[in-house]
Amino acid sequence: MTAERTWDEECDVLVAGSGGGALTGAYTAAREGLSVIVVEATDRFGGTTAYSGGGLWFPCNAVLRRAGDTDSLDDAKAYFRAVVGDRTPRDLQDAFLEGGAPLVDYLEGDDDFAFMVYPWPDYFGSAPKASPTGRHIMPRPLKPERLGALRDVLRPPLGADRAGRPLPDLVSGGQALIGRLLLALSRHESAELRTETVCDELVRTGDTIAGAVVTSQGRRHRIRTRRGVLVAAGGFERNAEMRAEHRVPGDVRDAMGPAGNLGRALQAGIDAGAATDLMSEAWWSPGLTHPDGTSTFSLWFTGGIFVGDDGERFVNESWPYDRIGRVAIERMDQGLLSLPFWMVYDDRHGARPPVRSTSVPMGETQAYEDAGLWVSGATIEELAGRIGVPADTLAATVTRFNAFARTGRDEDFGRGDEPYDRSFSDGASPLVPVERAPFHAAAFGLSDLGTKGGLRTDATARVLDTSGRVIKGLYAAGNSMAAVSGTVYPGGGTPIGSAMVFAHLAALDMAAGR
Repeated sequence: MTAERTWDEECDVLVAGSGGGALTGAYTAAREGLSVIVVEATDRFGGTTAYSGGGLWFPCNAVLRRAGDTDSLDDAKAYFRAVVGDRTPRDLQDAFLEGGAPLVDYLEGDDDFAFMVYPWPDYFGSAPKASPTGRHIMPRPLKPERLGALRDVLRPPLGADRAGRPLPDLVSGGQALIGRLLLALSRHESAELRTETVCDELVRTGDTIAGAVVTSQGRRHRIRTRRGVLVAAGGFERNAEMRAEHRVPGDVRDAMGPAGNLGRALQAGIDAGAATDLMSEAWWSPGLTHPDGTSTFSLWFTGGIFVGDDGERFVNESWPYDRIGRVAIERMDQGLLSLPFWMVYDDRHGARPPVRSTSVPMGETQAYEDAGLWVSGATIEELAGRIGVPADTLAATVTRFNAFARTGRDEDFGRGDEPYDRSFSDGASPLVPVERAPFHAAAFGLSDLGTKGGLRTDATARVLDTSGRVIKGLYAAGNSMAAVSGTVYPGGGTPIGSAMVFAHLAALDMAAGR
């Protein structure tokens, strides 16, 4: 497919995907004077970003500075290095850490973008130079009227998309980020956005990607690219075969990404000779299990303890979600934990579990009880029998935890020792005793926010082949790129923030014509 006549159309830049990274790359390319075609596999724009809180981990950016932030880039680097280590290349880490603040400046030069500080502590609060208030900003909410018809093509939030809830009155979080990007892109005639168009093949000529083949309405369509292809189409968390091939723990049904996150554009990069890394990894989370069998990303626990098969606690329940998820996976690998595991709590707020956010809203209590997912007992021993753990062990576990709650010091797991642990309790101790009968337990599974393994890149987001050489004309960002954070989750906003930075750098590189 090397002859000119084989192409159906051409553009400067083709972007596969429409999440925060993809649309940032498309916006940057269009603003820099390039013609852009965005292809989205599903019928709505926004990807996983549209489901998210829209947080961005950008150290030392102007939004933080205007609010009085005194953080330094050296401190941010010290923290990132301490938690990520050398699992990813140093120059890749530097590109992310140094790229966030300039990207905010770039976006704030356009009136369609506005951000606000949203304090969110770093996820490893005991690591050197961790920030107790975080390095985290969010897009400002929008009134739906400002988006107009663009809201009709914006992927709804999870509550609306999966649970049929009404759309909220304000467009906020990840919705606001995608909405602002769509609004900004709509002002560039050189940018064209297409839904229900799948990029599943790249055309390689020698050491260069010359274009891609996309499928729309059953028709194969060849697009030549003069500057490059940016693969930013999310992960493969919704592809059971790829999960099995790469041994990703968990189940497709418990992934939070959209149904279109099948890894087709990522696989096209692999088929074109790209190297990969971190393919067994994801952004993990405990997930409250619902009557339909799904376990959805859950956080903001205002009580309760997690217990394993032996009836003992196994983790700091107030840790950031990815850290809890990784401990759960480790224990499952050791044969010490099976799914579901259980949150045990008392009746101070009734039978509903003390979980303030489950991504997909909880249904009626009776449905969970009928499904055996929420169970109760007049005593801890009776509850233990209902969830299949040793009664004497669970009773001892609760007694020990209640003693910690009285003293305010968790001697087993340090719950409450780090700033994030107290972020959902207004700074108070998160240790809430389990003492008021009847006692309850809620089933939890392993959820994820998407896979984080993907195409290996250099510090400009150029994709590398299996020999470490650049594949000209091919770039990757977001969950289609091997994560700069390696096997950890340093802070809220790392996934979207890094996606945006590397997509921006990719577009600038393409605009420079290198």
